[in-house]
Amino acid sequence: MVSAFYVVLGALFLIKFSFDVIRLRRLYHVSSGDGGFFELQTAIRIHGNAAEYIPVAVLMLVMMELNGAEIWMLHLVGIFFFLGRSLHFYGMRSSTLLWRKNGMVLTMLSLLGMIVLNLVYLPWDLLVTLH
Repeated sequence: MVSAFYVVLGALFLIKFSFDVIRLRRLYHVSSGDGGFFELQTAIRIHGNAAEYIPVAVLMLVMMELNGAEIWMLHLVGIFFFLGRSLHFYGMRSSTLLWRKNGMVLTMLSLLGMIVLNLVYLPWDLLVTLH
C-alpha cells in the first residue's frame, strides 16, 4: 500500500516533534506545562498542531487508496500535505508568518483535495443500498 509510506512519514514527524518537546523540557527542567519558556511553548504547539492534522490526513489517504484512487493522486495530496506541515514547522520555529501561513494553506488545500477525492472514489453503490 502506497499510503503506508505517508503513515510512516506522519509517525516520524510526530516522533521528531515529541523529541523536540522532551529535549526542551529537560533543558529548562520543566516536567509539566511550558514553564513560561517561549521556545518550549512553540515546540508544544508544533507537536500539538501535527497531532491534530496528521492522523486525519493519513486516514483519508488510506481510505482513498482502499477505495481505488489513482496512485499519483495519493502522492500529489500526500506530498502537498507533508510539504505544508514542513513549511508550518519552519514558520513556527523561525517566527516567520509567511512560511507558517503558506504551510497552513498547503495543508488545508491538500486536506480539501483528500476530501473531494474520497467523495469521488467512495463506493456510492454500497453506501446507498439497503443490504
